[in-house]
Amino acid sequence: MTAPSGTAAERDLDKVGANHFILSIGGLAIGAFSEIEGLTVERDLLEYQEGGVHSHVHKLPGRLKYPNLVLRRGVTNQDELQKWFFDSVAAAQLREVTVTLTDAMGGDVRTWAFEAAFPVKWVGPKLAAGGDNPATEQVEIAHQGLTVT
Repeated sequence: MTAPSGTAAERDLDKVGANHFILSIGGLAIGAFSEIEGLTVERDLLEYQEGGVHSHVHKLPGRLKYPNLVLRRGVTNQDELQKWFFDSVAAAQLREVTVTLTDAMGGDVRTWAFEAAFPVKWVGPKLAAGGDNPATEQVEIAHQGLTVT
């Protein structure tokens, strides 16, 4: 039995490209990015060697770990990320950061929300007189947790 066109059951089977996404900081959509890394969560593994038990080691779930987000884009006249980084020098300005994957029609497919995020690194473009590569910048953002919707 096939699902009616456009239903949730049908959309669940659709493949979505990883090249349509929106980054928002504090609810404000921030320009186009060529790449976002760090949509990852990993659980520590605690191993417990019980005395007298030689057949196996107990494996227990530990804390969750979240790597930093790494954002890359071409340099533009929009400087919100650089401003956020330098404004956070004295005291980190914590904000919610969301990355929303969209389909080709612009509909939301999945959203990753990062809690208590703040910038920890900014890398400016590599400038070379003889080069013809586009000027790019990179921002690294730490956060305290991830939820997926």
